[in-house]
Amino acid sequence: MSQQGQPDRVDRAETGPVPDAGRMPDPNRMPDPNRMIASFPLAVLLLDPAMVVAAVNPAAEQLLGQSVRRLVNRPLEQVLVFDEPLIVSRLADAQTHLVARKVRVGLAGQSARALDLMTAPVAHHPGWQMLVLHEMSGVEGLGDDVHGAGEGETGALRAPEVLAHEIKNPLAGIRGAAQLLDRKLGEADRALTGLITAEVDRIAKLIDTMQSLSRRIREPAVPCNLHVAIRRAEAIIAASDAASDRGVVPVREEFDPSLPPVMANPDALVQVMLNLMTNAREACEGRDEGMGGRQIMIRTRFASGIQVHSRGQRALRLPIEVRVSDNGPGVDPTLRDHIFEPFVTAKKHGQGLGLALVQKLVREMNGRITHDRDEEGGWTHFRLHLPVAGSVAEDAPEKRDPQEKEAGKGR
Repeated sequence: MSQQGQPDRVDRAETGPVPDAGRMPDPNRMPDPNRMIASFPLAVLLLDPAMVVAAVNPAAEQLLGQSVRRLVNRPLEQVLVFDEPLIVSRLADAQTHLVARKVRVGLAGQSARALDLMTAPVAHHPGWQMLVLHEMSGVEGLGDDVHGAGEGETGALRAPEVLAHEIKNPLAGIRGAAQLLDRKLGEADRALTGLITAEVDRIAKLIDTMQSLSRRIREPAVPCNLHVAIRRAEAIIAASDAASDRGVVPVREEFDPSLPPVMANPDALVQVMLNLMTNAREACEGRDEGMGGRQIMIRTRFASGIQVHSRGQRALRLPIEVRVSDNGPGVDPTLRDHIFEPFVTAKKHGQGLGLALVQKLVREMNGRITHDRDEEGGWTHFRLHLPVAGSVAEDAPEKRDPQEKEAGKGR
């Protein structure tokens, strides 16, 4: 505490502590308050009497999409813009508590989002207050289990797993019957059997995707080169574009070549990039040259301060960020808070399972995916946050689930 009776501020830095060099923490000793705030899964901002951001925790960096160095020493009005004037007036009264749900808050370079908000004055330090922010959707919860599905997540996805087998068997029979009929019908009637076959294939593909969502076994994560996976996905999409008449959409790369390997499943990472790049490609279709043409940008960087808190385990840092951006019109505002949920889509012929599967695959790699919209620049951003190789134990194939070993024989 300073002599003036105000909280100490060391360069107005992040609340996370720097551990003593070469000294292991005593597990029986009560945690330091700074450690507790740094581990808190909700975004916390410390505001001084002039309403200037004095400190933030890692969850605030994650939610606001900016590092601690960009947030501290800035007036709150430059960081957050509140639609409700009442909120601003209540924040100015630092001695009162404020609790508000689903407040529309504009973040720097992003569209307004619905956040839960709570403030509390700092005891014995007049004018100082803590601002806590929380978002239930759009950005995945930092307190969720890192290592896969919990009861709440899996409950909604178990029905497809139970029904898939029973549905697929009659589908195979229907497809076979349609093929037999096709041989006996004239040319004029074969369009009907072709329609039956095509619809059966479509439903079977939908069931396969639903089964992927409900799968309980994680694919093994190993150290892998992030840029190799991105380039592989780019090559697949480029080959698909070349074989069609849709035209090639240029992809602009902004890669950081110094990034270390990430801990992920290589095939799953390629699948994630394929889904995100395909969505980006479809989103910017219809943009003519007068509107800047179709543009997709992929950027990789090291983003310190982002971490995930799992139940009963130490915080896991996710410093590697991959951003997939497009200059399309963006996601329908009414759907933005639900885009990672199954069967949510704005596409005319979409199934609404692509982003749900992406979220599941990313979570299985101990990562997170977020979405935001830059209305001023006209860009939609999807960001992957992944752990560095070595920060998570590598999955040993011999320790994987026996059912997975058996399934792997047929691959």
